[in-house]
Parts: sequence; structure tokens; C-alpha cells
Amino acid sequence: MSASLPGAAGDLATEHPDVWKAYAALGKACAEAGTMTERERRLVKLALAIGAGSEGAVHSHSRRARAQGIDEAALVQVALLAIGPLGLPRAVAAKTWIEDEDAKR
Repeated sequence: MSASLPGAAGDLATEHPDVWKAYAALGKACAEAGTMTERERRLVKLALAIGAGSEGAVHSHSRRARAQGIDEAALVQVALLAIGPLGLPRAVAAKTWIEDEDAKR
């Protein structure tokens, strides 16, 4: 299970597979609870990660968005949309975190 998960998430999945399984099931249930498309859900999750100031989550959701075929411009737009509610410094940080993942490709 942890082979597909980087860093601490992979470690948690390996060390506590029952906890990880329950966490994954909760995520699936939440995703299926509404009418959003997979693309919409991914962009919202990216926005929430930006709002939380979580660099790791922004990296993760950026990687996963690209794997789903979401283009860089859409990801950067999410960061730009953060300027109003979160401020320029948080938005610029998020943009650099998104670009970190692009640079790794």
C-alpha cells in the first residue's frame, strides 16, 4: 500500500493499515456525497490545501491533478484566486508549491 504513497502518508499506511483503510473509505464517501465532478473535487481540494497553508497537501493535490489531466493553468488559477481571501503572500507561496511539482516532471 505504501509503495504508491510518498513520505509520511506511506509510512502511516504501512504502520497502521487499518487506520489508513478507514481514512481512505471516509475520503471516498465524502467524494461520492455530492454532485461535483472528479476535476471539480480535485481543484477544491487544492484550494483547501492552499487555504490551510499545507505545502505537502498542495504538492500532493497538484501531482494528482496533473495525473488526472488537469492543466497547469487551472492549478495556477486556483493559487491566484487565493489572493483575495488569503492574501498575496499565501497565494504566491501556493503558486511556488504548485510549480515545485511541475519542475519535478
